[in-house]
Parts: sequence; structure tokens; C-alpha cells
Amino acid sequence: MRELFVLLRKGNKSALLAGLVNTVISVVKGIAYFLTGNVAMFAETMHSIGDAANQFFVFIGSALSKKAPTPRFPNGFGRLVNLVLLGAVLVVGIMAYETIVEGYRHIVNPVEESKGFYINVIVLGIGVILESFVLVKAMKETLHDVGIEASGLGIVIKSIANVNKAKPATKLVFLEDSVATSGGLLALGAIVIAEFTTFHEAEGIASIIIGLLMLFVVGKVFMDNAAGVLGEADELMERKIGTYVLEDPDVRDVQEIAVMKEGDELHVELKIEIDPEITFAKADDIKDRIEQQILQEQGVTDVIVEFDEDDHINSWVNR
Repeated sequence: MRELFVLLRKGNKSALLAGLVNTVISVVKGIAYFLTGNVAMFAETMHSIGDAANQFFVFIGSALSKKAPTPRFPNGFGRLVNLVLLGAVLVVGIMAYETIVEGYRHIVNPVEESKGFYINVIVLGIGVILESFVLVKAMKETLHDVGIEASGLGIVIKSIANVNKAKPATKLVFLEDSVATSGGLLALGAIVIAEFTTFHEAEGIASIIIGLLMLFVVGKVFMDNAAGVLGEADELMERKIGTYVLEDPDVRDVQEIAVMKEGDELHVELKIEIDPEITFAKADDIKDRIEQQILQEQGVTDVIVEFDEDDHINSWVNR
């Protein structure tokens, strides 16, 4: 039990915060839906419930993935976060389906007069504010994952540009809260339109769009984490490491390099060519120097360096 609490402290903080916030939001939206019966509020309630469940899954998965390797699982538990996320997207998928179906029913049989206009507007407005707060937190976490500093509007611009490089858990929170914030604004607009015009189908259309946005997150997260379970190479990190290793004065060529993702961790295997005439002691110094340099990269947990004699063929350049 003590080990579990220690692991939970290492879980993704953005996912935990998002899960807690969305739990509160889903309860408030659920009460508002019960009082008003508004279909756009139903869509937002389902959305928040799905997000909350998903993000708690993410938090637990990211924590358990930090468990140390065991004799039975010598490669560690890094990919556990990918497996948990694959299961978590099923929850969002079910919620998305219910949201789309309810929206379609409302379009076919629209309610002529919405109830609780001010309740819906206030609840959705508060929801958008809270979800925006979590989204900004996820943006900052994204920049932390990729080692980039920014302030002001730069946080938004740089986080959007680098979200695909973030850890799986951070990326999921970023995507879900982007959709949650935009979905809240969409539902708010639909409720206002339905209140002040005769276009009552707007709430049903908003519900369907919100459901489709949720399905987009499901598809994106599923594809990313399916690749993580299978074992995905980090090609950007491969190019980065290969380039600066080749700049080492004692390295003649980079023959092979592989950077494999294991959840939040990166495992690096490298084969370099060196002068066959150097001593064993100098080769050991080269190995230690390169390992230490690579271990400074964000997310790299272990490095394996192999040597081969220089064959005078530029393998790295040819790649």
C-alpha cells in the first residue's frame, strides 16, 4: 500500500487536476440538466463525465507506469500508461455516442421552449472558465515536457506547436480540455440562439458537434497509444542525438541508433564507429561521455552504447 501511495505522487499532476475539476463541473452540469432538460446541457454533462473518468484513468496509469522493473517484468511498466489510455478512450467513445444520439433526437423533435436559460448560461460560463484554467495548466505542462520556456501568448502558440511531443498523459489532457472549452462555448452559443430565435434545433446541432469533437479525441488518442503499446520510435530524438554524437571528436560515424518510447520514458540504443587503434581505456571514456550527454535529454532513462571499427562509409549521412 505504501508503494502505491509513493507511485501516485509521481502521477501526472495535470491529469489529476483536470479530473477533479471535471468531476465538479459534471456534477453542476448534471444538476442543471435535471432542472432544465436542455439537450446542449446534456451533451456537456456527458462530455464532462467522460473527461473526468478519462483523466483519472490517465493519472493512475501515469503513476503505475513509474513502477520499478521486476524480475517478471525486467523492461519496466512504461507502456502501462498506453494500455490504460486505450481503455480510457472507450469511456469517452460511449459518452460521445450518447451525445450524438440525443442531439439527433432533439433535431427531429425540437423542444419549442428551453427552460432555465439563466441557469444554463451561468453553469456553462463557469464551466468554460474552469476548463480554460485547466487547459492553460496543460499548456504549461506540455512546454515543461518538451523543455521549452514561454510566457504570455507564447504559452498558447508554443504549446499548440509542440503538443505532439508531450508525454501521452499530458497530450490527452491538452486535447480533452481544448475540446471541453470549445464545446462549452458552442453549447453556450446554441442555448442563446435557441432562446432568442425560433431555431430550436441549434441545441441538437451543438450536441452532435460536441459528440463528434469527442470522437476526434477518441480516434487521436487511440492511434497514438496503440503505437505506444506496439513500441514506437522517437524519430525526432533519434535525429537530435545522432547529430550531436557525430560531433564528438572521437566518433567517426553513427552506424545505428534507436530511441524507443516506453510510456513517458525513452530508451536509447546506439552503435558508433571509432578508430580501431585507440586503447580500451579511451574507448571507455568515450562511452561514459556519450552516455552522460544523452542522459541529459528530457525523458531518457537508459542508454546502451556499442562500438564498431570505422569502415570509412558514412552511414549517418546516408540515412
